[in-house]
Amino acid sequence: MKQFSNIKPIKQTAVKYSAVIMLVCIFVCLCSCKFGNDEALSNKNADDGAKRVYEMIKSAEGSYTLSGQQESTWMGSEDYEFEYIQSASGRLPAIRGFDYMNDDFDGVNERAVKWAQQGGLVTICWHTGADFSGEWADAQNDEITDWDRALTPGTEEYETLINGMDKGAKALKDLQNKGVTVIWRPFHEFDGGWFWWGKGGNKNFIKLWRIMYERYTEYWELNNLIWVLGYSHNGEDYRKWNPGSDYYDVVGADSYDGGAMPELYKEVKKVNLKGKPVCFHECGANPTAEEFTETPWVWFMTWHTEYLTDNNSPETLKELYNSDRVITLDELDILKAGN
Repeated sequence: MKQFSNIKPIKQTAVKYSAVIMLVCIFVCLCSCKFGNDEALSNKNADDGAKRVYEMIKSAEGSYTLSGQQESTWMGSEDYEFEYIQSASGRLPAIRGFDYMNDDFDGVNERAVKWAQQGGLVTICWHTGADFSGEWADAQNDEITDWDRALTPGTEEYETLINGMDKGAKALKDLQNKGVTVIWRPFHEFDGGWFWWGKGGNKNFIKLWRIMYERYTEYWELNNLIWVLGYSHNGEDYRKWNPGSDYYDVVGADSYDGGAMPELYKEVKKVNLKGKPVCFHECGANPTAEEFTETPWVWFMTWHTEYLTDNNSPETLKELYNSDRVITLDELDILKAGN
């Protein structure tokens, strides 16, 4: 019987170890809930600036919503929307939205650098035709007639596609050289079917997205980008348009129907298997702070001109921009500190 004399101590030790392991698991879980996911940027060579901005975005998730505003440049002042918001609320948005539309690379970059120097976050989209020139109407009216040739290396159509795509890469490289991190939102509303990049269906879109991603990160070594996969509000099966979680950093959707769109948020979350931040990348009438608490998009971005001024009164802007829930330009230090 002597050989069994250690059974009780062994059991007690096992119980103690099990308890310790359980406590560690609970601690890790609580930390994950409080501080967000630990998902890294998709580009393993992302620079320090991109990493810092991504950590800020992740630290906001669940606790704060970053304010954002898309600019216009044709209303008499390049700060038309921002002057309206500041006049109403006394504050400015944390994120400023830009658009490389009409090949406005120099103008956008100049304004983006200026905004970044103020401490603001920069996001850029690109309304462009199938030849990567033109404007919103070209993005909507153009089509690629032969997707197979356009997406096959070595063809004339593929070279045309790459040459056009490279115009944006050169502009983004200039911002990288100037130390500006870009929240990059290409080919947005792809699942809507109204822009040329979505008219070829989900399989061609996925190929197109991956071509740009690899071209920009590998060939151009653009390490200052945070990639946003931006769905529309269509509400169809979003999963079939997903290029893979290794090809984006933030997933989002947009809607102009008003409110925080909780059902839309849920649909986007279904795509988001790795728990990446979820954004509301375009809207008209802003949700309220209470709605953002219930539907915690990590940021919102109001569209320009009348989408802002006709749908958001000075009173609602003042209330939203001064709420504890919403982060404005002057409050970004809260996220930098990780609070």
